Amino acid sequence: MENDATFDVKFLDPQAVLDQLEIRDGMKAADFGCGAGHFSMVAAKKVGEKGVVFAIDILAEKLETVRSQAKNLSITNILTKRENLELENGSKLPKGSIDWVIIKDMLYQNKEKGKILCEAKRVLVEKGRILVVEWITENTSIGPQRELRISKEDLVDLAQKNGLGVLKDVSAGDFHYGVVLIK
Repeated sequence: MENDATFDVKFLDPQAVLDQLEIRDGMKAADFGCGAGHFSMVAAKKVGEKGVVFAIDILAEKLETVRSQAKNLSITNILTKRENLELENGSKLPKGSIDWVIIKDMLYQNKEKGKILCEAKRVLVEKGRILVVEWITENTSIGPQRELRISKEDLVDLAQKNGLGVLKDVSAGDFHYGVVLIK
């Protein structure tokens, strides 16, 4: 009898990633480039009814998906915003108003990566934090082309050039890396 090899592949799990962070009841979070809102939904549960999550994307259809999903899950503390995060003050959120910014699989899609990090820094409270989750550059069996991806080293360099510190790494499955940055 042949022994079948089993593959233990770990995909990105928003709950598992956010469980590694100190997101607490009553906090304010912003999900930059929220897409379908997988991280927004989990963050909304973590910040509770007294907190709020701003789900921000440039694509109206993504925001409609977020609104629909939130309604189906009876989540009432997500506010959607259609904004261009590559512009100065692109989120239109007040300066110093957000505890956590989540940037998941977004930087690789944008040319103005530094401007996006600067916008995240601008909206953070003092000692506020940014979670960045991006595709690893080593394994390209799924995800975008290697040339589009931003390596962890390049991300850390870009963050430091924009006045952000690196707090810690976060486990994000077999195809992504996660880094927590601090203002």
